[in-house]
Amino acid sequence: MGCSLRVAWDEELTSYNFGPQHPLAPVRVELTMALSRELGVFDAPNVAFTGVEPASDDLLRLVHDPGYIEAVKRAGTSLEPDDSYSLGTSDNPVFPRMHEAAALISGASVAAARAVWNGESEHAVNIAGGLHHAMPGHAWGFCVYNDAALAIAWLLEQGAKRVAYVDVDVHHGDGVQTMFYDDPRVLTISLHESPLTLFPGTGRADEVGGPHAEGYAVNVALPAGTNDPMWLRAFHAVVPPLLREFQPEVLVTQHGCDTHALDPLANLTMSVDGQRSAYQALHQLAKETAAGRWVVLGGGGYELVQVVPRAWTHLLSEVAGTPLDPELDTPAAWRNLVRERTGDLAPLRMTDGRRPEYTPFEDGFDPDDPVDRAIQATRTAVFPCHGIDPNL
Repeated sequence: MGCSLRVAWDEELTSYNFGPQHPLAPVRVELTMALSRELGVFDAPNVAFTGVEPASDDLLRLVHDPGYIEAVKRAGTSLEPDDSYSLGTSDNPVFPRMHEAAALISGASVAAARAVWNGESEHAVNIAGGLHHAMPGHAWGFCVYNDAALAIAWLLEQGAKRVAYVDVDVHHGDGVQTMFYDDPRVLTISLHESPLTLFPGTGRADEVGGPHAEGYAVNVALPAGTNDPMWLRAFHAVVPPLLREFQPEVLVTQHGCDTHALDPLANLTMSVDGQRSAYQALHQLAKETAAGRWVVLGGGGYELVQVVPRAWTHLLSEVAGTPLDPELDTPAAWRNLVRERTGDLAPLRMTDGRRPEYTPFEDGFDPDDPVDRAIQATRTAVFPCHGIDPNL
Protein backbone atom coordinates (compact mmCIF):
# COMPACT_ATOMS: atom_id res chain seq x y z
CA MET A 1 0.00 0.00 0.00
CA GLY A 2 1.33 3.45 -0.88
CA CYS A 3 0.84 6.68 1.04
CA SER A 4 -2.95 6.37 0.88
CA LEU A 5 -4.95 8.90 2.87
CA ARG A 6 -8.54 9.19 4.07
CA VAL A 7 -9.67 12.66 5.13
CA ALA A 8 -12.54 12.56 7.62
CA TRP A 9 -14.49 15.66 6.73
CA ASP A 10 -17.89 17.31 6.90
CA GLU A 11 -18.54 21.05 6.71
CA GLU A 12 -20.45 20.72 9.98
CA LEU A 13 -17.15 20.10 11.78
CA THR A 14 -16.82 23.89 11.87
CA SER A 15 -19.97 24.09 14.02
CA TYR A 16 -17.80 23.53 17.11
CA ASN A 17 -17.88 27.24 17.90
CA PHE A 18 -17.59 28.90 21.31
CA GLY A 19 -18.48 32.31 19.90
CA PRO A 20 -16.86 35.28 18.13
CA GLN A 21 -14.62 36.33 21.02
CA HIS A 22 -13.22 32.88 21.73
CA PRO A 23 -9.68 32.10 20.53
CA LEU A 24 -10.61 28.64 19.18
CA ALA A 25 -12.25 30.06 16.06
CA PRO A 26 -13.49 27.52 13.49
CA VAL A 27 -12.38 29.80 10.65
CA ARG A 28 -8.90 28.36 11.14
CA VAL A 29 -10.18 24.96 9.99
CA GLU A 30 -12.13 26.52 7.11
CA LEU A 31 -9.05 28.40 5.88
CA THR A 32 -6.89 25.28 6.20
CA MET A 33 -9.20 23.22 4.04
CA ALA A 34 -9.50 26.05 1.51
CA LEU A 35 -5.73 26.50 1.24
CA SER A 36 -5.19 22.76 0.89
CA ARG A 37 -7.76 22.60 -1.90
CA GLU A 38 -6.24 25.58 -3.72
CA LEU A 39 -2.79 23.97 -3.59
CA GLY A 40 -4.07 20.63 -4.87
CA VAL A 41 -3.36 18.62 -1.73
CA PHE A 42 -6.56 16.58 -2.15
CA ASP A 43 -6.18 16.01 -5.90
CA ALA A 44 -3.85 13.01 -5.75
CA PRO A 45 -5.50 9.68 -6.66
CA ASN A 46 -4.42 8.19 -3.33
CA VAL A 47 -6.48 10.74 -1.34
CA ALA A 48 -10.18 10.26 -0.62
CA PHE A 49 -12.72 11.84 1.69
CA THR A 50 -14.70 9.78 4.14
CA GLY A 51 -17.99 10.88 5.64
CA VAL A 52 -18.42 11.20 9.38
CA GLU A 53 -21.19 10.61 11.87
CA PRO A 54 -21.50 11.89 15.43
CA ALA A 55 -20.11 9.56 18.07
CA SER A 56 -22.94 7.73 19.78
CA ASP A 57 -23.42 7.87 23.53
CA ASP A 58 -22.16 4.30 23.80
CA LEU A 59 -19.01 5.25 21.96
CA LEU A 60 -18.45 8.39 24.03
CA ARG A 61 -18.80 6.30 27.19
CA LEU A 62 -15.55 4.54 26.30
CA VAL A 63 -13.79 7.61 27.77
CA HIS A 64 -16.47 9.89 29.28
CA ASP A 65 -18.76 9.52 32.28
CA PRO A 66 -22.46 9.07 31.40
CA GLY A 67 -23.46 11.93 33.70
CA TYR A 68 -21.08 14.29 31.94
CA ILE A 69 -22.44 13.39 28.50
CA GLU A 70 -25.96 14.17 29.72
CA ALA A 71 -24.74 17.46 31.18
CA VAL A 72 -23.26 18.48 27.82
CA LYS A 73 -26.58 17.71 26.13
CA ARG A 74 -28.49 19.79 28.69
CA ALA A 75 -26.11 22.74 28.44
CA GLY A 76 -26.29 22.78 24.65
CA THR A 77 -30.08 22.94 24.87
CA SER A 78 -30.67 25.23 27.85
CA LEU A 79 -27.54 27.35 27.31
CA GLU A 80 -27.21 27.44 31.08
CA PRO A 81 -23.76 26.94 32.64
CA ASP A 82 -23.08 23.89 34.77
CA ASP A 83 -20.16 24.59 37.08
CA SER A 84 -19.95 21.01 38.29
CA TYR A 85 -18.81 19.99 34.79
CA SER A 86 -16.87 23.17 33.89
CA LEU A 87 -19.47 24.04 31.27
CA GLY A 88 -20.08 27.76 30.88
CA THR A 89 -16.62 28.96 31.90
CA SER A 90 -14.66 31.52 29.88
CA ASP A 91 -12.62 28.68 28.42
CA ASN A 92 -15.64 26.49 27.70
CA PRO A 93 -18.71 28.65 27.08
CA VAL A 94 -21.93 26.81 26.33
CA PHE A 95 -23.29 27.11 22.80
CA PRO A 96 -26.32 25.72 20.97
CA ARG A 97 -26.08 22.03 20.02
CA MET A 98 -22.76 21.74 21.79
CA HIS A 99 -23.13 17.99 22.25
CA GLU A 100 -23.85 17.45 18.56
CA ALA A 101 -20.85 19.54 17.45
CA ALA A 102 -18.44 17.88 19.88
CA ALA A 103 -19.78 14.40 19.13
CA LEU A 104 -19.26 14.99 15.40
CA ILE A 105 -15.59 15.84 15.95
CA SER A 106 -15.22 12.71 18.06
CA GLY A 107 -16.96 10.66 15.40
CA ALA A 108 -14.59 12.03 12.76
CA SER A 109 -11.54 10.94 14.76
CA VAL A 110 -12.99 7.47 15.23
CA ALA A 111 -13.73 7.36 11.48
CA ALA A 112 -10.06 8.15 10.85
CA ALA A 113 -8.97 5.42 13.26
CA ARG A 114 -11.38 2.97 11.63
CA ALA A 115 -10.02 3.68 8.14
CA VAL A 116 -6.50 2.89 9.30
CA TRP A 117 -7.37 -0.12 11.48
CA ASN A 118 -9.54 -1.73 8.80
CA GLY A 119 -6.86 -1.25 6.15
CA GLU A 120 -8.89 1.16 4.01
CA SER A 121 -5.92 3.51 3.98
CA GLU A 122 -2.44 3.74 5.39
CA HIS A 123 -3.06 7.18 6.90
CA ALA A 124 -6.18 9.08 7.98
CA VAL A 125 -6.73 12.59 9.30
CA ASN A 126 -9.30 14.65 11.20
CA ILE A 127 -7.90 18.15 11.05
CA ALA A 128 -10.77 19.46 13.22
CA GLY A 129 -9.85 17.01 15.99
CA GLY A 130 -7.17 16.91 18.65
CA LEU A 131 -9.27 18.20 21.57
CA HIS A 132 -6.81 16.65 24.00
CA HIS A 133 -7.68 18.39 27.29
CA ALA A 134 -11.23 17.10 27.91
CA MET A 135 -11.39 14.91 31.00
CA PRO A 136 -13.63 11.90 31.67
CA GLY A 137 -16.07 13.96 33.72
CA HIS A 138 -15.63 17.60 32.76
CA ALA A 139 -14.72 20.03 30.00
CA TRP A 140 -11.26 21.55 30.10
CA GLY A 141 -9.14 23.88 28.01
CA PHE A 142 -11.54 24.53 25.07
CA CYS A 143 -12.31 20.79 24.86
CA VAL A 144 -15.73 19.23 25.48
CA TYR A 145 -15.14 15.63 24.36
CA ASN A 146 -11.69 14.09 24.00
CA ASP A 147 -11.70 12.79 20.44
CA ALA A 148 -8.03 11.78 20.58
CA ALA A 149 -8.58 9.55 23.59
CA LEU A 150 -11.77 8.19 22.05
CA ALA A 151 -9.97 7.16 18.85
CA ILE A 152 -7.36 5.35 20.95
CA ALA A 153 -10.00 3.68 23.13
CA TRP A 154 -11.84 2.54 20.00
CA LEU A 155 -8.62 0.98 18.65
CA LEU A 156 -8.16 -0.88 21.93
CA GLU A 157 -11.76 -2.12 21.72
CA GLN A 158 -10.96 -3.55 18.29
CA GLY A 159 -8.07 -5.52 19.75
CA ALA A 160 -5.07 -3.23 19.33
CA LYS A 161 -2.41 -4.16 21.87
CA ARG A 162 -0.05 -1.21 21.40
CA VAL A 163 -1.08 2.32 20.44
CA ALA A 164 1.36 5.24 20.61
CA TYR A 165 0.16 8.82 20.99
CA VAL A 166 2.52 11.70 20.23
CA ASP A 167 1.30 15.21 21.05
CA VAL A 168 3.26 18.22 19.73
CA ASP A 169 0.78 20.89 20.85
CA VAL A 170 2.32 23.64 22.98
CA HIS A 171 0.01 22.59 25.83
CA HIS A 172 0.38 19.33 27.71
CA GLY A 173 -1.88 16.55 26.43
CA ASP A 174 -3.28 16.07 29.91
CA GLY A 175 -6.66 14.57 29.10
CA VAL A 176 -5.24 11.78 26.96
CA GLN A 177 -2.53 11.09 29.54
CA THR A 178 -5.13 10.91 32.33
CA MET A 179 -7.31 8.41 30.50
CA PHE A 180 -4.46 5.96 29.82
CA TYR A 181 -2.15 6.71 32.74
CA ASP A 182 -2.19 3.15 34.05
CA ASP A 183 -2.59 1.31 30.74
CA PRO A 184 0.64 -0.13 29.28
CA ARG A 185 -1.08 -0.70 25.94
CA VAL A 186 -0.88 3.04 25.33
CA LEU A 187 2.34 5.05 25.19
CA THR A 188 1.60 8.78 25.49
CA ILE A 189 4.34 11.26 24.61
CA SER A 190 3.77 15.00 24.98
CA LEU A 191 6.22 17.77 24.10
CA HIS A 192 4.95 21.06 25.46
CA GLU A 193 5.82 24.34 27.14
CA SER A 194 6.77 23.96 30.80
CA PRO A 195 3.89 23.83 33.28
CA LEU A 196 5.69 26.60 35.15
CA THR A 197 4.66 29.08 32.47
CA LEU A 198 1.61 27.64 30.67
CA PHE A 199 -1.79 25.97 31.07
CA PRO A 200 -2.66 23.33 32.21
CA GLY A 201 0.17 23.27 34.75
CA THR A 202 0.91 19.57 34.30
CA GLY A 203 3.27 17.51 32.20
CA ARG A 204 6.42 17.32 34.28
CA ALA A 205 9.08 14.75 33.52
CA ASP A 206 8.25 12.80 36.67
CA GLU A 207 4.67 12.10 35.49
CA VAL A 208 5.60 8.69 34.10
CA GLY A 209 2.46 6.54 34.41
CA GLY A 210 0.61 4.51 37.02
CA PRO A 211 1.87 1.46 38.90
CA HIS A 212 0.95 -0.89 36.03
CA ALA A 213 2.33 1.40 33.30
CA GLU A 214 5.42 3.06 34.65
CA GLY A 215 7.29 4.71 31.80
CA TYR A 216 4.29 4.79 29.47
CA ALA A 217 3.49 8.46 30.13
CA VAL A 218 6.30 10.59 28.71
CA ASN A 219 6.56 14.35 29.13
CA VAL A 220 9.09 16.78 27.71
CA ALA A 221 8.50 20.14 29.41
CA LEU A 222 10.30 22.81 27.37
CA PRO A 223 11.20 26.29 28.62
CA ALA A 224 9.54 29.38 27.22
CA GLY A 225 11.41 30.66 24.19
CA THR A 226 12.33 27.23 22.80
CA ASN A 227 12.97 27.64 19.06
CA ASP A 228 13.13 25.29 16.05
CA PRO A 229 16.64 23.87 16.61
CA MET A 230 16.09 23.21 20.30
CA TRP A 231 12.55 21.83 19.91
CA LEU A 232 13.72 19.45 17.18
CA ARG A 233 16.71 18.45 19.30
CA ALA A 234 14.30 17.51 22.11
CA PHE A 235 11.92 15.67 19.80
CA HIS A 236 14.62 13.53 18.22
CA ALA A 237 16.25 12.81 21.59
CA VAL A 238 13.06 11.32 23.04
CA VAL A 239 10.43 10.29 20.50
CA PRO A 240 12.26 8.01 18.00
CA PRO A 241 13.98 5.79 20.59
CA LEU A 242 10.71 5.19 22.45
CA LEU A 243 8.64 4.49 19.34
CA ARG A 244 11.30 2.11 18.02
CA GLU A 245 11.26 0.20 21.28
CA PHE A 246 7.46 0.23 21.70
CA GLN A 247 6.63 -0.74 18.08
CA PRO A 248 3.01 0.49 18.08
CA GLU A 249 0.40 -1.12 15.90
CA VAL A 250 -1.00 2.35 15.24
CA LEU A 251 0.54 5.79 15.71
CA VAL A 252 -1.88 8.57 16.69
CA THR A 253 -0.53 12.13 16.59
CA GLN A 254 -1.91 15.50 17.68
CA HIS A 255 -0.61 18.55 15.82
CA GLY A 256 -1.47 21.72 17.67
CA CYS A 257 0.54 24.44 15.91
CA ASP A 258 0.47 26.86 18.84
CA THR A 259 4.21 26.26 19.27
CA HIS A 260 4.67 29.03 16.67
CA ALA A 261 6.32 32.31 17.67
CA LEU A 262 3.22 34.27 16.61
CA ASP A 263 0.75 32.28 18.68
CA PRO A 264 -0.94 34.67 21.15
CA LEU A 265 -1.53 32.10 23.92
CA ALA A 266 1.91 30.56 24.40
CA ASN A 267 5.61 31.30 24.53
CA LEU A 268 7.57 28.98 22.25
CA THR A 269 9.20 30.42 19.13
CA MET A 270 8.95 27.80 16.41
CA SER A 271 8.37 28.58 12.74
CA VAL A 272 6.10 26.93 10.18
CA ASP A 273 9.30 25.42 8.77
CA GLY A 274 10.23 23.81 12.06
CA GLN A 275 6.71 22.45 12.44
CA ARG A 276 6.90 21.01 8.92
CA SER A 277 10.12 19.22 9.88
CA ALA A 278 8.29 17.61 12.82
CA TYR A 279 5.56 16.37 10.47
CA GLN A 280 8.19 14.80 8.21
CA ALA A 281 9.81 13.07 11.18
CA LEU A 282 6.52 11.65 12.43
CA HIS A 283 5.63 10.41 8.95
CA GLN A 284 8.92 8.54 8.78
CA LEU A 285 8.41 7.11 12.26
CA ALA A 286 4.92 5.92 11.34
CA LYS A 287 6.42 4.01 8.44
CA GLU A 288 9.33 2.68 10.47
CA THR A 289 7.59 1.68 13.69
CA ALA A 290 3.85 1.27 12.96
CA ALA A 291 3.86 -0.26 9.47
CA GLY A 292 2.62 3.10 8.19
CA ARG A 293 -0.62 3.05 10.23
CA TRP A 294 -0.98 6.70 11.16
CA VAL A 295 -3.99 8.60 12.55
CA VAL A 296 -3.47 12.38 12.40
CA LEU A 297 -5.42 14.99 14.36
CA GLY A 298 -5.37 18.77 14.52
CA GLY A 299 -5.26 20.56 17.88
CA GLY A 300 -4.53 24.03 19.18
CA GLY A 301 -3.35 27.05 17.23
CA TYR A 302 -4.66 30.57 17.72
CA GLU A 303 -2.91 32.66 15.07
CA LEU A 304 -5.78 32.01 12.72
CA VAL A 305 -4.41 33.44 9.47
CA GLN A 306 -0.63 33.59 9.53
CA VAL A 307 0.03 30.20 11.12
CA VAL A 308 -2.71 27.58 11.33
CA PRO A 309 -3.72 27.31 7.66
CA ARG A 310 -0.13 27.13 6.42
CA ALA A 311 1.05 24.73 9.11
CA TRP A 312 -1.85 22.33 8.69
CA THR A 313 -1.74 22.50 4.89
CA HIS A 314 1.88 21.39 5.13
CA LEU A 315 0.71 18.65 7.51
CA LEU A 316 -2.01 17.45 5.15
CA SER A 317 0.36 17.43 2.19
CA GLU A 318 2.93 15.45 4.18
CA VAL A 319 0.33 12.90 5.28
CA ALA A 320 -0.82 12.60 1.66
CA GLY A 321 2.76 11.81 0.61
CA THR A 322 2.99 14.89 -1.61
CA PRO A 323 4.79 17.48 0.55
CA LEU A 324 4.56 21.04 -0.69
CA ASP A 325 7.54 23.17 -1.62
CA PRO A 326 7.77 25.66 1.26
CA GLU A 327 8.84 28.34 -1.22
CA LEU A 328 5.40 28.29 -2.85
CA ASP A 329 3.35 31.48 -2.92
CA THR A 330 -0.07 31.28 -1.34
CA PRO A 331 -2.80 31.37 -4.02
CA ALA A 332 -4.45 34.70 -4.79
CA ALA A 333 -7.92 33.19 -4.44
CA TRP A 334 -7.08 32.03 -0.94
CA ARG A 335 -5.70 35.43 0.03
CA ASN A 336 -8.97 36.98 -1.12
CA LEU A 337 -10.91 34.47 0.98
CA VAL A 338 -8.82 35.35 4.03
CA ARG A 339 -9.57 39.04 3.55
CA GLU A 340 -13.27 38.34 3.07
CA ARG A 341 -13.60 36.01 6.09
CA THR A 342 -11.32 37.77 8.59
CA GLY A 343 -10.44 41.23 7.30
CA ASP A 344 -6.75 40.33 7.67
CA LEU A 345 -3.96 40.21 5.13
CA ALA A 346 -2.91 36.66 4.30
CA PRO A 347 0.71 35.47 4.32
CA LEU A 348 2.29 35.56 0.86
CA ARG A 349 4.37 32.40 1.06
CA MET A 350 4.20 28.94 2.60
CA THR A 351 7.44 29.43 4.51
CA ASP A 352 8.75 31.61 7.31
CA GLY A 353 12.16 31.48 5.64
CA ARG A 354 13.78 29.30 8.30
CA ARG A 355 16.05 26.28 7.90
CA PRO A 356 14.98 23.79 10.58
CA GLU A 357 18.34 22.26 11.45
CA TYR A 358 19.37 20.94 14.85
CA THR A 359 22.31 19.34 16.63
CA PRO A 360 21.51 15.82 17.89
CA PHE A 361 21.40 15.45 21.66
CA GLU A 362 23.70 12.46 21.33
CA ASP A 363 26.47 14.84 20.25
CA GLY A 364 26.72 16.08 23.81
CA PHE A 365 24.64 17.13 26.82
CA ASP A 366 25.02 20.74 27.99
CA PRO A 367 23.98 20.93 31.67
CA ASP A 368 23.78 24.72 31.45
CA ASP A 369 21.15 24.61 28.72
CA PRO A 370 17.56 24.46 30.03
CA VAL A 371 16.33 22.51 27.00
CA ASP A 372 19.06 19.92 27.47
CA ARG A 373 18.14 19.64 31.13
CA ALA A 374 14.51 19.03 30.15
CA ILE A 375 15.57 16.37 27.67
CA GLN A 376 17.78 14.62 30.19
CA ALA A 377 15.11 14.73 32.89
CA THR A 378 12.65 12.95 30.58
CA ARG A 379 15.15 10.38 29.36
CA THR A 380 16.26 9.62 32.92
CA ALA A 381 12.65 9.24 34.09
CA VAL A 382 11.36 6.90 31.38
CA PHE A 383 14.10 5.36 29.23
CA PRO A 384 15.15 2.72 31.83
CA CYS A 385 11.52 1.50 31.99
CA HIS A 386 11.90 0.53 28.35
CA GLY A 387 15.38 -0.92 28.64
CA ILE A 388 17.02 2.12 26.99
CA ASP A 389 20.14 3.74 28.43
CA PRO A 390 19.28 7.44 28.98
CA ASN A 391 22.94 8.44 28.62
CA LEU A 392 23.57 7.00 25.17
